[in-house]
Amino acid sequence: MVKLGFIVEGATEKIILEHSDFFSYLDNLQIDYIKQVIDAEGNGNLLPHNITAFTKVLEGKGATHIIILTDLDKEECITNTKARIAPLPDQFVTVSIKAIESWFLADSEAMGKYLNDPAFTYDNPEAVRNPFEEIKALRKMKANKGLTDKKILANSIVHKCNFSIHHAAQHPNCSSAKYFLATIAQVAAV
Repeated sequence: MVKLGFIVEGATEKIILEHSDFFSYLDNLQIDYIKQVIDAEGNGNLLPHNITAFTKVLEGKGATHIIILTDLDKEECITNTKARIAPLPDQFVTVSIKAIESWFLADSEAMGKYLNDPAFTYDNPEAVRNPFEEIKALRKMKANKGLTDKKILANSIVHKCNFSIHHAAQHPNCSSAKYFLATIAQVAAV
């Protein structure tokens, strides 16, 4: 039986997985998982020697397969990002395009609440060079409020605005969120 474990690049990804409706989504699909998400504390720590230690922790809790979620950041392409991480056969790397905050832009409902703009939509969230800076600018323009920290943004949009990866994946131009959920479904079906 498959039991998933998750390793993420940073605090924002950990907040998204542990505190959004993500685990409920997995429960509805009857996918077994470890509730503790491991934060690698930066993409520089998503290297084989570190991932081995993280994997052992999750395997000790019963994980059979590991999903690694990271950002593309300044990497040239997804292939190079995956090659840098060098996943083992039971590890699956998913890469959010540019940065995970692009998924926030893709969830129109959550962003609409965050910006106090119920009609909010964003045409191409994964084309934005720096999604966090874009959200900061939108917040200043639409809500006349500042924003300085990615963790504060993640907590606000997840806890107060009900961000959902599933909603982000439904956006026509958020392929990495779709891929993340598709990877989980594929691994769980093994």
